[in-house]
Amino acid sequence: MAPISTPQTPFGRVLTAMITPFTADGALDLDGAQRLAAHLVDAGNDGLIVNGTTGESPTTTDAEKSQLIEAVLAAVGDRAHVVAGIGTNDTRHTLELARAAERAGAHGLLAVTPYYNKPPQEGLYRHFSAIADATELPVMLYDIPGRSGVPIDTETIVRLAEHPRIVANKDAKGDLGRASWAIARSDLAWYSGDDMLNLPLLSVGACGFVSVVGHVVAPELRAMLDAFLAGDVHKATEIHQRLLPVFTGMFRTQGVMTTKAALGLQGLPAGPLRLPLVELTAEETVQLRVDLAAGGVQL
Repeated sequence: MAPISTPQTPFGRVLTAMITPFTADGALDLDGAQRLAAHLVDAGNDGLIVNGTTGESPTTTDAEKSQLIEAVLAAVGDRAHVVAGIGTNDTRHTLELARAAERAGAHGLLAVTPYYNKPPQEGLYRHFSAIADATELPVMLYDIPGRSGVPIDTETIVRLAEHPRIVANKDAKGDLGRASWAIARSDLAWYSGDDMLNLPLLSVGACGFVSVVGHVVAPELRAMLDAFLAGDVHKATEIHQRLLPVFTGMFRTQGVMTTKAALGLQGLPAGPLRLPLVELTAEETVQLRVDLAAGGVQL
């Protein structure tokens, strides 16, 4: 089969939404963040999301966010795209974070749908447009109605795609039909934001992943993507099926909690969590070991 034609990839193809390591006393662990970032790039990630929800952005300060961007950039240099999460449910605060991320040297911005206050579609349009107008950086939308309470409707995505700096969408909507229509009607680079749907979203036009399980199986994600792009859908499906226990296990409970536990089992920087997140129980850790081992992860 001939290789599949693919859209542009402004932020790379395999990106991990990176956790934020903390020291034992709960402080920001910049050395650990640099070691983890370098490890993730060495493992096959060509992009990293910092200060996203998986990075515990709701409980890190604005100053810590800037420090983290600078540290990760120093660690990976030009080997990976470093995209900064800047989304909040306050447009003014989001614009401040966007400008701070630009000053810190981020290569792009990840803007999640404003959460809890449930704005209408016109409010979403104005919010994301204001972000795109605030800096010279390219913007990736982040559509995750299960957390934000509001989806970005297809018509709104199509409108936003007209902005020259809105170039991508991280899709965690879990709706392949809506994704298909939005991809067909816009020129956005489409990234899967739901690991279980990485392969299905490729089949309707996605160009890559923004992953959580990329912390532990980035080489396998890269191999699955490469196989699909080379036209070997059978091989890509085999890899997807081998990873099913990992996809399941990493989301049996809150994903940051399981990811930090998994990294700890591998001896990689992670550290504790900030409340209201908590460490896994002993029973949950045992189950995580089982799940990861079933998916071929070496612990």
